[in-house]
Amino acid sequence: MNEQASGRRHRIRILLICCLSLFIVGLDITAVNVALPSIGRDLDAGVSGLQWTVDAYTVVLASLLMLGGSTGDRLGRKRVFVVGLVVFSVASLLCSLAPSVGLLVAFRALQAVGGAMLNPVAMSIIANTFTDPRERAQAVGVWGAGFGISMALGPVVGGAVVDAISWRSIFWLNLPVGLAAIALTLRFVPESRAPHPRRLDPVGQALVIVLLATLTFGIIEAPVRGWTSPGIVAAFAASGAALLGLLRYEPRREEPLVDLRFFRSIPFASSIAISVAAFSAFGGFLFLNTLYLQQARGLSPVQAGLATVPVAVMTVLASPLSGRIVGRRGPRLPLAIAGVALVTGCAMLTGIDPATSLWWLIAAYVVLGLGFGLVNAPITNAAVSGMPRAQAGVAAAIATTSRQVGQTLGVAVVGAIIASGGGASASRPAWWTLTACGAVVLLLAFVATAARARESARRTAASLNPEALGA
Repeated sequence: MNEQASGRRHRIRILLICCLSLFIVGLDITAVNVALPSIGRDLDAGVSGLQWTVDAYTVVLASLLMLGGSTGDRLGRKRVFVVGLVVFSVASLLCSLAPSVGLLVAFRALQAVGGAMLNPVAMSIIANTFTDPRERAQAVGVWGAGFGISMALGPVVGGAVVDAISWRSIFWLNLPVGLAAIALTLRFVPESRAPHPRRLDPVGQALVIVLLATLTFGIIEAPVRGWTSPGIVAAFAASGAALLGLLRYEPRREEPLVDLRFFRSIPFASSIAISVAAFSAFGGFLFLNTLYLQQARGLSPVQAGLATVPVAVMTVLASPLSGRIVGRRGPRLPLAIAGVALVTGCAMLTGIDPATSLWWLIAAYVVLGLGFGLVNAPITNAAVSGMPRAQAGVAAAIATTSRQVGQTLGVAVVGAIIASGGGASASRPAWWTLTACGAVVLLLAFVATAARARESARRTAASLNPEALGA
């Protein structure tokens, strides 16, 4: 019994250490969003520059996550995790020293290189540490709660330090957490690697980078350059060609970067689509809401941060609850409630103006926080369940990539709508776009959990590997 309790304490310790990586990523995202108006004023950056401040990070992160996951499987998850923490911390320091928006964007991209070695590797460590399906679902709930806690602290602490010092100080917040995570990882996390890791796929990796970078460039720059300008048309053409290249090239490789067979599982494919939709709503909400609170309502950064605390508090409360529900009853209930909450919360914000009641905003934030908190555990669990444990890093990386793709597209699309419509005051179509993202989550909640979907997951698991992570 003592040995069993000791093993459980050890697993929980590893889980909490891994959660630190998600914590600093979440802290960075939310704090940077609160600081966007200050960055715009100090570095003379327009809407496009602010979009790139956010999306340079998410594009590079999304592009390299699968490489980070497979590299951890190959070279050792602990080793890659520590390297990622070091790169992320150093890049955070460089961001705080950036003299121009161009260099800030470049250092944000470097941050993402480190971040790509954190989340998928940490999720792979968790998946290999918690082998019981119910225990793993609960661990994923704690993982999601870590993001909620960072959301809670990011806007408030970030807003406070921006008010007290400057926007540059928000990047200092990552340094003590990063150093603590490095020390604890070296002390407590055991090394692990896949027994038969995948070979590198440089062509597939290059195609993923081209696809995401050109698509994001086209969406962000089109309102300024014109949707039919040669550069924008070329960007969208390149993204389409890269997508076709991936679909034709990857199935021919014995060990592809993106194993398209995973998508034969309806729950897995649906979880990826739900991730993109839910995190498009999340990224778009952070971007739109920051501009609304500070530019339209005239709040200070710390006041804007405090106003969004209800979102974070509900995310913290709902994430572990969602994990427990998934472990006991499956993913349908939390996904359905999340879809309803996202639709309702975004719809409540479609008619806001500078005179909107603060209580109405808080009510909408509470509903949105519930949706964001409930959605994480079921989509993560669906993504890794039924996948071969030896490639858990790759499967988790695909799931994490879909989140970053969603955030990237959310910021790019709503920013483009604002830029085309004449500024933050013309944000109603953007809020309706985010409402539609919530509707996609609600629809796919039932598609992903139908009997036909479960049967497809079983067939996919059997064809991939008899040794699977669990149902």
